[in-house]
Amino acid sequence: MKISDLTTQMARVNNNKTEKQAKVSRVLTFSCVDGPGNRLVLFLQGCNFDCITCHNPHTINHCNHCGDCVSGCPSGALSVVDGKVKWDLSDCTNCDQCIDICNHKSSPKITSMTVSEVLELVRHNQFFLSGITVSGGEATMQLPFIIELFQAIKSDSQLAHLTCFIDSNGSLPQQGWDKVLPFLDGAMIDLKSWQSETHLWLVGRGNHRVFETINYLADKGKLHEVRLLHIPNKSDLDIEVEQVGYYLKGLPSDVRIRLNAFQHHGVIGEALEWSKCTEQQMQSFHDKLYAIVQRPMQTPKVYT
Repeated sequence: MKISDLTTQMARVNNNKTEKQAKVSRVLTFSCVDGPGNRLVLFLQGCNFDCITCHNPHTINHCNHCGDCVSGCPSGALSVVDGKVKWDLSDCTNCDQCIDICNHKSSPKITSMTVSEVLELVRHNQFFLSGITVSGGEATMQLPFIIELFQAIKSDSQLAHLTCFIDSNGSLPQQGWDKVLPFLDGAMIDLKSWQSETHLWLVGRGNHRVFETINYLADKGKLHEVRLLHIPNKSDLDIEVEQVGYYLKGLPSDVRIRLNAFQHHGVIGEALEWSKCTEQQMQSFHDKLYAIVQRPMQTPKVYT
């Protein structure tokens, strides 16, 4: 066994037990749009929603090793070994052709990272960071990893000042949130529609759990932001604007409200035929909400 392999194997053992690992789609060492301040962001692979409008559809499923992406890789970074698709980071040019080819809403470019490996990355960048955000896919599908990671950050004297956030679709039950709350500084939750039937059509599941999550986190002082996606003539947020407005108004005053405009970036399938949300449509939606909510709501700066 190579020394590097032995070192990696030893790093995966902590206090005589196997260290938690996560399937990671992407890491951003610096982001100013995934929570307050400058943040390191982990995008975890796998999601329990199947959103028609998802702009990261390659994070939904795990690779089924069909091999369709291998022959089309222009840099030869993909191969099939023992029936499994293998990705060579050193040869990859990140052209994302493999993602474009995949019909399974997945990616072969997934890495397994231990808590120690993430901590090493955080320490390397700590002087430039306000905190860490775990996103997805749906981050909470790998909750044990998140809990161990956040707990390690909060117990480290050099890192404890960093805030720990989760970007979530709100599907985690209360019992799950209870486990991570002691180490959680805040969460950003998506509210994709008002009516459960519309939500079921858009993502494949109802929205009752989303409302439960928003209400629960707000009550615990852990709700940082609620995000609404405006899809003109498709979603029901503008149709139900009065009820949506009074609901948002009832949230604590320190909870941020972000209005996102549906665009085509990253989207696949039928949603590409939908009209994009224009700046004028977003402004109209904002004004109707603001008349009720009466507090600042962030709107997009760029429309594509």
